[in-house]
Amino acid sequence: MTLSIDDKFIWDFWHFEEDGEQHLFMLQADRAIGNPDLRHWNVSVGHAVSRDLRHWDYRGTVFQPSASPAWDDFTTWTGSVIRAEGCYHLFYTGTSRSEDGMRQRIGHATSHSIDGPWTRVGDGLALDLDERYYEEFAEGSWHDRALRDPWVLPEKIDGAYHMFFTARRRDGEKYERGVIGHAVSTDLLHWEATAPVYAGGHYGQLEVPQVFERDGRWFCTFCNVREHWSEAQRASHGGGVSGTHYLVADHPLGPWTPDEGFLDGDVPCRRYAGKILRDPVTGKDCLMAFLDTGADGQFVGQIGDPIPLVLENGCYRLDDSAGQE
Repeated sequence: MTLSIDDKFIWDFWHFEEDGEQHLFMLQADRAIGNPDLRHWNVSVGHAVSRDLRHWDYRGTVFQPSASPAWDDFTTWTGSVIRAEGCYHLFYTGTSRSEDGMRQRIGHATSHSIDGPWTRVGDGLALDLDERYYEEFAEGSWHDRALRDPWVLPEKIDGAYHMFFTARRRDGEKYERGVIGHAVSTDLLHWEATAPVYAGGHYGQLEVPQVFERDGRWFCTFCNVREHWSEAQRASHGGGVSGTHYLVADHPLGPWTPDEGFLDGDVPCRRYAGKILRDPVTGKDCLMAFLDTGADGQFVGQIGDPIPLVLENGCYRLDDSAGQE
């Protein structure tokens, strides 16, 4: 019972649970565009609700690029949703047509209902690039300015809210600059970038981070494709695969320890942008990811069913006894 929408490609998603309902917000694009590679530039945010992560009620489009010229009038990409400070908050990635989508920024919208409507806070801009810590776009350096995929923790730690995001540091080899960026706020409205909480050194980018706590330890999932691994990382891992990794730490601000391989990966990429969620059916952790390359070699554009996980000695692995393919 994958989450599938007949007339849409769907891919990256984020999750919010409330009163037994599982809310997924996902990137979507009309299949009428033909080439699925064009989905990134024809995107909106959809919303679906379930009680078991398997049977879904699709509730349509809930957020999309600004209709008039703005910093986010081209795309509204991956983010997160929390409830805090008396309302719901949507943090998202935006790009502008005037910059050909090359410079990413992080936006903020709020709602008094998880079902929306979502209203931008001011012009929506929450965080722009801070060149003290992060790489600005330059021809030949990387294919875009990486400042996206904000993941915001719903409760303050040490008196502040914390945002984690995909970014690149200013120094190092091309495929070693990917980091987990960090910003703080006392009110969710005014954000200040800080140094990365994970300085990387292994990958060109670490996409769609998800930060959460289990059994007293903190985990940070992320994903990337093997083409964005450093040469040393590919050499030490059999050429590499594309999929979902994780980092571990004793505190959400680190220090974060790299995983020793993958939570889930393959060549070609079968599943991507995985999230670790509590399965309401089993009460245990599971992996959910969007379905990327199908058996026919074509992009699938659906979200798969929960895959059972095992957490042993502080490490996750797929539950082989569950008979997953």
